[in-house]
Amino acid sequence: MIPEEKQDGPSASEESPRLQASRSVCKGSDALAQTQRGRLQSCRARIHQQISKELRMRTGAENLYRATSNAQVRETVALELSCVNSSLQLLKEELEELNCDVDTEGPGSEGITVPMIPLGLKETKELDWSAALTELISQHFGEDGTSYEAEIRELADLRQAMRTPSRSESGLELLLAYYNQLCLLDARFVTPARSLGLLFHWYDSLTGVPAQQRALAFEKGSVLFNIGALHTQIGARQDRSRTEGAGRAAEAFQRAAGAFRLLRDKFSQAPSPDMSPASLSALEQLMAAQAQECVFEGLSLPAPAAPQDCLAQLRLAQEAAQVAAQYEQVHRTMARPPVQDYVPFAWTTLVHVKAEHFRALAHYHAATALCDGSPAEAELLALEQVFEGPPAPSESPRPLLPQEPEERRKLGKAHLKRAILGQEEALRLHALCRALRRVDLLQAVLGQALRRSLAKYSELDLEDDFFEATEAPDIQPRTRQRPEVRAPSFSRVKVTDIFHRLGPLSVFSVRNRWRLAGPVHVTRGEGGFGFTLRGDSPVLIAAVIPGGHAEAAGLREGDYIVSVNGQPCRWWKHTEVVAQLRAVGAEGVSLQVATLLPGAEPPGTGDHRPALRGLLRSQKECGWEPAVPARASPRPLLGWSRKAQRGPPGGRLCPAPCPRAAAPSPSSSPGRQ
Repeated sequence: MIPEEKQDGPSASEESPRLQASRSVCKGSDALAQTQRGRLQSCRARIHQQISKELRMRTGAENLYRATSNAQVRETVALELSCVNSSLQLLKEELEELNCDVDTEGPGSEGITVPMIPLGLKETKELDWSAALTELISQHFGEDGTSYEAEIRELADLRQAMRTPSRSESGLELLLAYYNQLCLLDARFVTPARSLGLLFHWYDSLTGVPAQQRALAFEKGSVLFNIGALHTQIGARQDRSRTEGAGRAAEAFQRAAGAFRLLRDKFSQAPSPDMSPASLSALEQLMAAQAQECVFEGLSLPAPAAPQDCLAQLRLAQEAAQVAAQYEQVHRTMARPPVQDYVPFAWTTLVHVKAEHFRALAHYHAATALCDGSPAEAELLALEQVFEGPPAPSESPRPLLPQEPEERRKLGKAHLKRAILGQEEALRLHALCRALRRVDLLQAVLGQALRRSLAKYSELDLEDDFFEATEAPDIQPRTRQRPEVRAPSFSRVKVTDIFHRLGPLSVFSVRNRWRLAGPVHVTRGEGGFGFTLRGDSPVLIAAVIPGGHAEAAGLREGDYIVSVNGQPCRWWKHTEVVAQLRAVGAEGVSLQVATLLPGAEPPGTGDHRPALRGLLRSQKECGWEPAVPARASPRPLLGWSRKAQRGPPGGRLCPAPCPRAAAPSPSSSPGRQ
């Protein structure tokens, strides 16, 4: 987290304690110094670089092949292209094996749980902010850009740290802090017609294919993807053999699904496949299914549901069927193009295995409810709804389930048959995938479930039982704890605008054009200085009395006071400026003002473009915390919108931003000075 900074920052030659503290706090984990995860991350980065090199070679060879007409050269280039494509295929297979490593590390647990699918983080190259920001501050803001070297260095250190976050809450806070700073940076330095001029390089999370854009929105979207990916890693390493661990894992997967939904809703035509709408939709469904699986595990843990507890077993049967239904939907999504050609085959297989496994578990718990309990009349009705669902009003009454113990035993035996067949199918699918065969924990879970069903079946299989039961009906999926998809909690990390010394965002951003005037010397007359003030941060000259000293000094209505007797006051409140002016003697006061030029957006009108609904409704909710109350919120959470909206006059298409706060309103009654 970034500590708060003082109202007016240090001089160019000093470094504030805030910056020194920030450097000690915002540190990422050293990927090379860590154990398994560190080696995995460094291997992934190495493969990304090799893939980028091979892609450049292939592009050059293809251009040469199209440009030349020499048959011998074309034959040589074709051979080179074949070698390059083979190398690319091998590199992608190596990267796929890294991505397919199911996360089985984490706290040791007595129970055995099914492995989850975590996502790897997107990698990025180093970025030099200095030249672009220094030039922009000098040209547009009229200040010495070199005096902001400390702030630029702090931003660079924060970005460098977020490249290797730890798999913990502190790593998550680091990514959220950088993301919130990007939103503030976007609000101050970027307009739809003007970018920072920086080229942002990011690698695809799964394929390693490089992508680059000059839009800051691409940087924000990639960081948001990593926030979701880190949530998946945190969720996958929880000890789900305990109720608390299963709850934390479900919460992490809910947040991951929310991050991917946010990207899918607000991004279009993303430059990398992992941020395409189809991929993000599949990832969202996958994380929602994994969250539902954690809910089932949490309910089955206090299993201390005694086998005789019929209703408890029925609820577990429906919960397992719900998990299976969601994994079936994920599998259908992953088995269709374009997702089929993108996600690793091991992921698709594991999702299919889980669908079969949890469907078999549903039949097992239904059989336990039928055979080990003595259901009352109310429980018999619950049994019918588990197998057939609630009847429609227009339907005729359905036949009741068997009430005799022997008939229930036969039906339970039929459900056990389906459970055994489903678990055998899950083991068969597991054996077909080479990557999954290396996951011993998954095989142990499937084998344990099969042995348990076989043992239960042997108890029910009587020697003189010559009558085969009818086909067991399907279990109706239902859950009483459906996990909600939740957006990442951006407000959990309070940040202060690194470049707050430039002034409040309501005025001092690239969306506005202004001229600095002064210092202007104004003396006090019999009626005061001859102007009226209102508003806070910065204080506005609301009116100038004709013929007064202020008019004679060149002050105009609408000017913002930025300096009083050499003291920067862009962040001062109305009362502070008034107190300073009242303390002035006969010698007068020296003021510096900023005059908005035509074409600038009046700070009071705000941005007329629609806000991102339901994401960040206020500055406080987003975690943006200026040193003193400001009058403007930063720009939108994301700079790209699926549907471009009409902006201010001029007819240009603009992305959807967050709402801007109103213009400085009087913090006290306007008074004549």
